[in-house]
Amino acid sequence: MGNILEKIKNFLKNKNTVTILCVLAGILVLYIGYNWRVSKATTPTTVPLAKSTLPSGHIITKEDLGSIEVAGTVIEKTKGIIRSTSQLIGKKVSYGNTIQENSFFFSDDVVDASAPDENVLANIETGYAPIYLDVNLHTTFGNAIYPGNYIDLWFRGVDEDRKLIYGNFIRSIKVLDVMDSSSRSVFETGAESREPKYLLFAVDDEMMKLIHDAQEIGELVPVPRNKSYSLNPGPTEIASAYLQNFILSQVAVTDANNSNMEVDDNE
Repeated sequence: MGNILEKIKNFLKNKNTVTILCVLAGILVLYIGYNWRVSKATTPTTVPLAKSTLPSGHIITKEDLGSIEVAGTVIEKTKGIIRSTSQLIGKKVSYGNTIQENSFFFSDDVVDASAPDENVLANIETGYAPIYLDVNLHTTFGNAIYPGNYIDLWFRGVDEDRKLIYGNFIRSIKVLDVMDSSSRSVFETGAESREPKYLLFAVDDEMMKLIHDAQEIGELVPVPRNKSYSLNPGPTEIASAYLQNFILSQVAVTDANNSNMEVDDNE
C-alpha cells in the first residue's frame, strides 16, 4: 500500500503530468459549460401571451392568457419580457397601451390594479411635445390603429404643376393614444363604441414644426404596419428628404407672401 502511495506522489510531482492533468481538467470544464449553454439555449421556455386584444385599463385574468414555448435564446435577447402568468393575473394594462392578440407581455405593459390612470401626457419625455393628427374611422382602418403601435405618416399634397405628391414622410412614430372628439381614449376599458377623432404622438420641437407645416399645405395619412414593426421599432425619423425639402420650400413661400400682405396693410 505504501509503495502505491509513493508512486502516486512521484507521479503527481512530475511537471509534465501536472500540465496534462490541468489541460484535461480545462477541457472537461469547457465541455460541460458548452453543453450547459447549448442545452439552456435550445430548451424551450413557456411564456404567457394575450389570447385576445386587451385595452388600456383592463384587469388581466387567467382567461385572458395563453402560452407559447419559445427557445431560450429568444427569451434572453428579448428585454423586459414577462415569463410567468403570476406576474400578470390581477395586474392592469397600463394607460396608453393596448396589448394585441397573440402578443407577449413586457414589463412596461402592466401596472398594479390599484395604480391611478395617469394622463398619457405626463409620460412624455423631456424635450418632446404632444401633437395631434385628425383622423376618422376610415383613415384608422376601422379602428385598427391602437395606442402603442408604431406607424408611418405619409404626406399627400400638390406641387406647383398641380401634380400629386404622395409618399412616406415620417417613419416609425409611436401612437400614444387614440381619442374621440371629446378627447377620451377610444380603447379604454368599459368604453362604449367610440369613433376616433385624433391620434396623439410625441415628437421633438423640430419635427413638431415640420408636421404642422405639412398639415398646412397638404394632408398627413396614417399608415399602419405589421406586428413586428411595433415589436422592433426603429427610430422616429424623416423618411423622405425630398418631401421634407418640398414642405419647407412651400412654407417659406407662404411665409413670404404673408409678410408682404402685412407690409401692404401697414401702408
